[in-house]
Amino acid sequence: MSLNSPRSPCEIPSVARTIIIVDDEADIQSSLAFALKDEGFDVLTAGSPAEAQALLGTKPVDIALFDVWFPDGDGIELLQVTRESYPDAVVVMMSGHGNIELALKAIRMGAYDFLEKPLELEKLLVILKNVTEALDLRDENRRLSEKLLGRTELIGESPVLKALQSDIEKAAASSAHVLILGENGSGKELVARLLHQSSPRARFPFVTLTCANLSDATLDTELFGSEDGGGRHIGRLEQAGEGTVFLDEILELGLTAQAKLLRVLEDRSFRRVGGSQTIRLGARVLAASNRDLADAVKEGRLREDLYFRLKVLSISLPPLRERGPDVAMLAKHFLASLSKEYGRSPPAIGEDLEQWLSTYDWPGNVRELRNLLERMIIMGAGRERLSVSDLPEELQLMRLSSVAGGLDPVRDPAGPLREIRAQFEKMILEQRLDRFQGNVTRAAESLGIERAHLHRKMKQYGLSSGNRTGEA
Repeated sequence: MSLNSPRSPCEIPSVARTIIIVDDEADIQSSLAFALKDEGFDVLTAGSPAEAQALLGTKPVDIALFDVWFPDGDGIELLQVTRESYPDAVVVMMSGHGNIELALKAIRMGAYDFLEKPLELEKLLVILKNVTEALDLRDENRRLSEKLLGRTELIGESPVLKALQSDIEKAAASSAHVLILGENGSGKELVARLLHQSSPRARFPFVTLTCANLSDATLDTELFGSEDGGGRHIGRLEQAGEGTVFLDEILELGLTAQAKLLRVLEDRSFRRVGGSQTIRLGARVLAASNRDLADAVKEGRLREDLYFRLKVLSISLPPLRERGPDVAMLAKHFLASLSKEYGRSPPAIGEDLEQWLSTYDWPGNVRELRNLLERMIIMGAGRERLSVSDLPEELQLMRLSSVAGGLDPVRDPAGPLREIRAQFEKMILEQRLDRFQGNVTRAAESLGIERAHLHRKMKQYGLSSGNRTGEA
């Protein structure tokens, strides 16, 4: 081992990490321990697999360096025991009798890397730097998950919500991939987090990747990672370890990327871009979409084999408009949490506002409700009670027209409230599109809604940006 070779600082570890060295050669134990203590590691040593298991049972270990061959034990068996009993530990195998088959076997069993003896300190430190970065990321994910735990609740008592909670409970106990379907803003990522937190994988990272606006090359790097002469980039699948990867907007993947993802799900392994090492896929994959994927398969935009591979289990989220009494409960929950964030006392909800909340159809679902209440808290600073007069202008106009018929062309309307509201909504959309010469993006921004939602409303009411000069 080249302990005295010139090297640049590796800046490891970012936090004190415990590493165990298991080798039957005392010289290797002592030289490695000396070098790694100098790098800031808390080092344990063992001369046999049995001694190592005794140490592993007394103190949490972050990283393990295992030899393969022992006079009285097997390093590969020690790897298997460690992965099963101490899954948080990252294992690097080392051997003076290494070969490709042995290295691949170790990697398939969950080893992070495989080093040949005599060890090169520079190479080992680069690997340990990558490991500590991955551990830092894992710990940060856990901290964020704990912070978000209060925001990963399904609030409400409606029958559809109770059915959703039952589906999540059943799916969480499984290791099967899950397809999560629902409209924009209905809480697909929240459900994914609940699936993770309720599963045996909860102690491992929850990693997300939004597939929209990623080229095939960018997606490969983000999903699988990359390596070159300058080092490694750890991809999302590797970051997750034995945890969960949440792929949002899965239909945005191109067909080439879909084929690569399917191969990974089937083989349970992948390689970093530019790398030759085969990495085992330990994570569970959850995918989400706000579109009808069965139609996408028929149209050739989604591979049928990938669709069925992801749809081992499927969970559909109900839109907020179907959750009835949950709206008021959600509103009070958001007012309490948002007020705490802004350092204010939560305002009460007036009867008129509570009634309006229960009749509005919430095209943007739970996200729209939360954003509306945050806006009302900011604009109504200091108020002890919120009423319909605190609603934004566009919602005020919709309310006045639907309830009183006070604006042309919906004066003295007839018919159910939903039809009256639809008449006025169509009128407002027409006027706003005219104001911005058919520019859908600017019209959506002025209405405080997403562009895709405005397109759906235009389709619903038979509107188009035609005969106007703006962007469609």
